[in-house]
Amino acid sequence: FDPCLPFPVLQATHCQMIKDLSACLLGQNLRVDCHYENRTSNPLTYEFSITKDNRKHIIHSTISVSENAYRNRANVTMHKNLVCLHLQSFTTSDEGVYLCELKATNDYTINQTKNITVIKDKLEKCAGFSLLIQNTSWLLLLLLSLPLLQAVDFVSL
Repeated sequence: FDPCLPFPVLQATHCQMIKDLSACLLGQNLRVDCHYENRTSNPLTYEFSITKDNRKHIIHSTISVSENAYRNRANVTMHKNLVCLHLQSFTTSDEGVYLCELKATNDYTINQTKNITVIKDKLEKCAGFSLLIQNTSWLLLLLLSLPLLQAVDFVSL
């Protein structure tokens, strides 16, 4: 019995496709990670928006048109179970309540949404992917030099 099937209509509202929404700073850029549970192989559509001054502004979307203010600064990457918004040159004027909305094509459940309040001074620096990318060069150098170090040790014996 899958509670996400549409037949027990009351239970369908309890199925949360979006598991987590987080935001962090990567240099001067904002990254908003929308983690979701992949329940279907159907294509996924998304919309990232911000509410400020009681108005909704579309930042990046496959559902509707992005606003000009964000069009050249925003892009989205999709990984397994993650839709990631990148907003370049993040400033205090970009602060507000960010909303991630996901919808699987031909899925009977309603659009899944989650929001997070983003304030520049309270944002943490991004870790994980970005840290790994920055540290790859020295790690690669270390791994490549291991055989050389072993060879030198072998000669000194």
